[in-house]
Amino acid sequence: MAKQDKTDRRAVIDDLRNKQRSAERRKNGMIVGVAVTMGVLIIGAAAYKPITDAMDLREYKDKNLSAIGAKASVCQEVETKSATGEQDHVEPGTPIDYPDAPPAFGQHYNVWDSIDRKFYTDDRPDVGELVHNLEHGYTLMWYDETVAGDEEQMDALRGLASKFDNDSNLRNKFKAVPWTSEDGAAFPKGQHIALTHWSIGGAGNTDTSKHVGVWQYCSEPSGEALEKFMLDYPYMDSPEPNAV
Repeated sequence: MAKQDKTDRRAVIDDLRNKQRSAERRKNGMIVGVAVTMGVLIIGAAAYKPITDAMDLREYKDKNLSAIGAKASVCQEVETKSATGEQDHVEPGTPIDYPDAPPAFGQHYNVWDSIDRKFYTDDRPDVGELVHNLEHGYTLMWYDETVAGDEEQMDALRGLASKFDNDSNLRNKFKAVPWTSEDGAAFPKGQHIALTHWSIGGAGNTDTSKHVGVWQYCSEPSGEALEKFMLDYPYMDSPEPNAV
């Protein structure tokens, strides 16, 4: 009888162990399943934005630059201010006080952003780096947090930037970049776009007293205004036009 009881207890223990193993296998299977599902969702989310952005750009493929965004009437008159800071280079990370929002000239980092990237969101280079791009003849279209929160206007910015994708042509020295409250003061009231350029007073001019920073503020993106701005202030009208 004792032997039978011992056999029965072993059978019960074995049964419990088998059930425990089965439960652990189910638990592990659920964990793996959840992990796989989360991985698929994360990959899908990462791929979704670039795909939708590419689809949105199709709308602008056959449009001229001037036909994208609002009319030039949404922009204020061009402003200029005497420029300083040519060849005034400092190491990246050095604090620089730019009194203008955004800057169009001034002391800047000794590095600059390459020509191949035309549109930025929250991965934008430092302001001190972008001012060096201005010294090289770039036109920058800065957009504030109001525009950043408006998908329609962001699509228009992507469309504008897509018109400058020929990196071998220095006329395409253009970048659309965000301006945030952490960068400095807000744009003038009601204005959410700022075009900037570092002008030497005309291509080939050697009189440094003619150097000016150029601004044009707009309430929203305007390809018509951008086209005229870049014709009036081409890349050659800058301190270092041949530097990419």
